[in-house]
Order: sequence, then structure tokens, then C-alpha cells
Amino acid sequence: MRFGNDMITFEEAVAYLKDMPRFTVKKNPADSRDLKWFLKKLGNPEKDLRIIHVAGTNGKGSVCAYMSSILHAAGYRTAVFTSPHLVDMRERFAVNGKMISEEAFLQVYCAVGDALQEANSVNPGVSLPGEEAAPEFVLNFYEYLFCMALLCFAEEKPDYCIIETGLGGRLDATNYVDNKLLTVITRISLDHVQYLGDTTAKIAAEKAGILRPGVPVVYLDGDVDASAVICRKASELGAPQIPVSKKDYTFLGFRKKYIDFSLRSEYYNYISLTLHTIARYQMENAALAVRAVEVLFRSTDTEENGGRLYAGAGCPAVEEIRQGILGCFWQGRMEEVLPEVYVDGAHNDDGIRAFLDTVEQDGCTEGRRLLFGVVADKDCRHMIQRVITSGLFDRIAFTHMRTARSLSLEELKGLLAAYPEDRFTMYTEADAAFREQLAGKAPGERLYIAGSLYLVGEIKESLDHDQF
Repeated sequence: MRFGNDMITFEEAVAYLKDMPRFTVKKNPADSRDLKWFLKKLGNPEKDLRIIHVAGTNGKGSVCAYMSSILHAAGYRTAVFTSPHLVDMRERFAVNGKMISEEAFLQVYCAVGDALQEANSVNPGVSLPGEEAAPEFVLNFYEYLFCMALLCFAEEKPDYCIIETGLGGRLDATNYVDNKLLTVITRISLDHVQYLGDTTAKIAAEKAGILRPGVPVVYLDGDVDASAVICRKASELGAPQIPVSKKDYTFLGFRKKYIDFSLRSEYYNYISLTLHTIARYQMENAALAVRAVEVLFRSTDTEENGGRLYAGAGCPAVEEIRQGILGCFWQGRMEEVLPEVYVDGAHNDDGIRAFLDTVEQDGCTEGRRLLFGVVADKDCRHMIQRVITSGLFDRIAFTHMRTARSLSLEELKGLLAAYPEDRFTMYTEADAAFREQLAGKAPGERLYIAGSLYLVGEIKESLDHDQF
């Protein structure tokens, strides 16, 4: 593929993107050249997309996947933009549940790059007397990928485009799109507090930044303070509010590696559903997804007819909802990668609580071991305390990861100093840690891997490259 005057390969494009800055700041606060300006340079690829926008702390990717699967089961074409990826950067771009080809990835990568070069080639550095020269317009890693996604999806012309925020909501790159059919806010808890705030109310305010006037919002009614913020913002914008809480669904039981539960539907009373997972927290995410799809197609009778809600034309039928939920796969969330080996992307304190709740009820009688890695900017102390004091694991191994964000071994040793040394082992490399823990695992014993999506990605990459 040609990039400017040069030929470029998929591998070279990925390497270039990995080297891009994760965050950028405007050099000139008065500069009007922001991402909305650049999207116009791209021809506003988002203008004809029918967008469902998803924000939250935990569960965003799962909700996106469940919604896409339900819509696909009902015969609709879907496109989904999520983050992060685990192994392959193309995981972020999915059309009808499948990541895009290397060729498609490279095509939109070059298109964004060419537009960026063109945007900076028009009178670069030139200014009128008494004015400062316009700084070079740059995109960070996430903005570049988001622009690629919009170009790709504009070409694919899906019926529905589901977009997950990267960080927060109000200031997120994905929030530059306005033509939203629906917004969804998943579970809100403390994470990225250095950027979003140190209370759930402050974080909710950032997430609620994705709301738009008159556009319905489906949200998890879990944290009281977060819900109050969302409701207040929605009321200000005249956005219909549709809460989902634990009272809307009921756990019915485990069936081998499946979960049966019932959900109160807006149109079909209570419906029975089955999840292909052992993760009980996915009931919450599936419930949000089903409700979001129902709201997407809801219609209202006239006041003369009582103003009742009903399923509008094209709304997925019960069997299509069941098929979509059962057939959904979202990697890295209680995913069994080898027999009795599970990886889970729990990467904050709330996620670890949900992870441990699932482990506690897994029915394993032959013992458990845990491989744990965490990045330094998380609530490491509480996360580590939870896994050590849970009493659920016979052996716990801690590892450093390749990412620069990984908690250092020195910091890890400091956090572990309060616990008996015979409770755990430490490794400098995740791959070596995984191999040793796998080799030491007794028949029937279960190995869990959690603490960071970076760790999950490294383990899955090892599995892709080697035979176990």
C-alpha cells in the first residue's frame, strides 16, 4: 500500500502507530484545528453512520459485543470500534463480529496519514503580521485509530455502528460525533482517577459527557452517586433515561460452562437467556445490551391509546435475542484458553471484586492458582490485598509485564512485604511465569490469569506463537 510517496506494509503501519504518543495537548489553546476540524478534512465519514455510543468504567467492550451479536442475529450489519486490543491491533475494528483484514486496515491507515500530511502542507508555519504561525496539527495514537475506524465503517455502510469510548467520555475522541441514536453507560467505579476524578460522581460526570439532547441513555443503576449525576445531566438535555439494575435480571444457575438467567424485557415480560461463560458479571452487561437494543427499536402509542411502549418495526425477536446472547464471544473475559486455564481482563479494584466473585462460585474442587500482573497507575495495593486475602488460591504468582506501565518488581516487593513469603512467587517475565505455572498445575487444578489486559494480551500472544 502506498503511503505518500512510499510503499508501506501492514507491519510497518502497526509499528508506526505503536510509536505514536498516547496523549497530545494543543500547542496553541486558541487553535481551532481540533479533531472535528480534521474529520471535516476526511470528508466527515461519520455523517451517515447510525451510532450507538458506549461509555463506562467496566463492561464497555462486553456490552458492545452483546449488542452487536444480537443485532447481527436479527439480520443487521454491525460495525464496532473498541479498545484496547489484546494481540492484534485489528481487534479494535470489527464488522459483523469479525476484525477487518490487513488490507482494509492498511487502506484506512494510509488515507488518514495522507489527509494529515495534506492538512499540514497548506501554508505551514505561515501567519499574518502580528499573528502566531499555526502549529503543526498532530493526532495521538487513539485519535488516529478512531479516524481509521470512521473511514472503514463509512466504506462498509453498516446498519448500526457501535463505538466504545477510550477514556472518560466528555473529552474522548469518540465524542466528536453527534449523530447518535442511543447512548449507553455501563458500570462506573474508581479508575483513571488522575484523569477523571477521585469519586464516582466526578467520573460519572465525565462519562455522561457523551449524552446528547433528546437521545435516550441506557445506564447501569448501580452506584447511587453516579446514577444521580447521569439522571441530572440527562434531564438537562431532555434525554430519556432507561436504568438497568440487579432487580431486572435473576441468576438461575450454572450449566457446565454456561449461565442461565432471566431478564425483565420491555416488551416480552421475563425472558430466559443463556450466556456461554462462567463469569456472573456478564449477566449485568448482557442485560444492558438487551435493554439498549430494545430502546433502539421502541415506539410509543399516541396519548389517545394510552402512550404505551411497544417493540417497533425491526426489533429483534426473543429467539434472535437469545441467539445473539448465547453466540457472543468477547475474548479476555473469563476466557478458557486451555483446559482449566482462564484469562480475565479485571484491571481495577471493582473488576477484581467481580472476578473473585466468579472464582468463588466456580465449583472447582481440585485447587486453584493465580498468575497476577498489574500496571502502576491502578489501585495496586487494594487489588493485591483482595487476591491474597480472598483465600481462593493455593498458589499466587506475581509477574512484571513488558509494558512500561507495569508495576516494577521493587514496588511489587514493597506491597507484598506485609504477607508471608511462602504465599507467592515473583517473575520478571509473564511468558516464563505462565509456562512454569502451567507446568506445575495438577490435573483438575484451575489456573487463573488476571490483573491487567496487558497480561492477558501477553499470555494470548504466547498461546498464538507456541503449542501448549
